[in-house]
Amino acid sequence: MKRDDLEDLTVLCHAGLDPASNHGVVNPPVYHASTILFPTVAELEAGGQADLFEHTRYGRIGTPTSRAFEKAVAALEGGSHAVSMPSGLNAIATTLLAFLRQGDHILVTDSVYGPTRAACTDLLARFGVETQFYDPTIGGAIRDLMRPETKLVFVESPGSLTFEVQDVPAIAEVARKAGAKVVMDNTWATPLYFKPFRHGVDVSIHSATKYIVGHSDAMLGIVVCGDREDADLVKKAAVVTGTAAGPDDVYLGQRGLRSMGVRLQRHWENGVTLAQWLQGRPEVARVLHPALHDDPGHALWKRDFLGASGLFAVELKPCTKAAVAAMLDGLELFGMGYSWGGFESLALPADPRRIRTASRWTADGPLIRFHAGLEDARDLIRDLEAGFRRLADAA
Repeated sequence: MKRDDLEDLTVLCHAGLDPASNHGVVNPPVYHASTILFPTVAELEAGGQADLFEHTRYGRIGTPTSRAFEKAVAALEGGSHAVSMPSGLNAIATTLLAFLRQGDHILVTDSVYGPTRAACTDLLARFGVETQFYDPTIGGAIRDLMRPETKLVFVESPGSLTFEVQDVPAIAEVARKAGAKVVMDNTWATPLYFKPFRHGVDVSIHSATKYIVGHSDAMLGIVVCGDREDADLVKKAAVVTGTAAGPDDVYLGQRGLRSMGVRLQRHWENGVTLAQWLQGRPEVARVLHPALHDDPGHALWKRDFLGASGLFAVELKPCTKAAVAAMLDGLELFGMGYSWGGFESLALPADPRRIRTASRWTADGPLIRFHAGLEDARDLIRDLEAGFRRLADAA
């Protein structure tokens, strides 16, 4: 059957597999490789001119392990080609370097992942690229910010801290007319729950460390391009900067893909269950989760997304920092850490006011970002109930 005839859950199970080339082994094995040998001078010289996406000529450029993973993610997301990277941030930085040069202007959502912001204001600035941040809810009005030198618009929907859902199709339409590329951080939704190329995006980036790996035990990024021309730019940037994901991490990524469908369904269900329960808590001012009917971004989420992950946030009513610490320090099932997307639940205090520059973040109380893991939601609720008792006692 053709790829277009298969449902996503089937693609997750079969994309990138080639048992006939691996002695019948179902999952492509790990190739630990640097030197690749050629039997003749002619084949050695031909290897230097070969397709970077198809032929193995040096371990850093690609192996059967990395190609299997890349083909699987590209097939799931509906892209042309993909390039694996050592981390999500490396995937972002490499993509920015691939498309931008001195004198260019880039528009970046103000709700962007913090390290992406730093990559723009530090790394790109030193190369003469100007970054302008914009209100994530701007939609088609982004046309007023476009300049002749605007070469790239960066979207992240929803934002991984404050969860604004962007009108990606409207932004993409404006960018396309202006001749600018649209690059999206699609980590929250994964290739399963948002199809960027159907909505006008040119390049989709994932921190595969999160839901694709799914077990908090590997660092991995991947860039998926809608056409071959863009893919060549990203691949060449990776090659000349010596960027290569480790084979063991790539293997964990492709293994994680096979179960991502069932894991994400549980993350989605647990996340909504916790979010709805938290809405009823007297300590909570508001819950930031686009799958909730009263969320400001719900209409766009329902229109463009196919599901939700387990990441969302809660604004508490005004309370002291000590009270928040008392709540979080005693949690037994929620860990405190800066990642997400693994099997475990997490809770992290955050303050978006420190980094916003284009849109003002207003909140009377502190923000806590939650990741709903794969545990039983009833146990997670009991853990949070005890946490709220500690918060009240410390107030």
